[in-house]
Amino acid sequence: QMQLVESGGGLVQAGGSLRLSCAASGRTFSNYNVAWFRQAPGKEREFVAAISWSGARTLYAESVKGRFTISRDNAKNTVYLQMNSLAPEDTAVYYCAAKGGYTLSYTGADFGSWGQGTQVTVFS
Repeated sequence: QMQLVESGGGLVQAGGSLRLSCAASGRTFSNYNVAWFRQAPGKEREFVAAISWSGARTLYAESVKGRFTISRDNAKNTVYLQMNSLAPEDTAVYYCAAKGGYTLSYTGADFGSWGQGTQVTVFS
């Protein structure tokens, strides 16, 4: 199983930016699609963005499209989530997750490896 560790969360004012990182170990990282999910207090976990093993394909939730960018550096075994124009409704714990195979997914149940999460808090 792959181990994933998120970092980069924090407290930011509305309109600001943060970059989250997801560092992987334990498996051949370049064989895995990776996604970011988030969960706000009292709400269900929701999909944010996903990237294919090569980085050629990406998928975004409508709520973040145009503001967030997912990317990866397979040489560093790391996936990034650049978050711009942050709003209070982006406040959540952000998790990265990995799945093998070719198909990109936005369904949490398809992902077998998860990180512990990093808190993002946006204040107005």
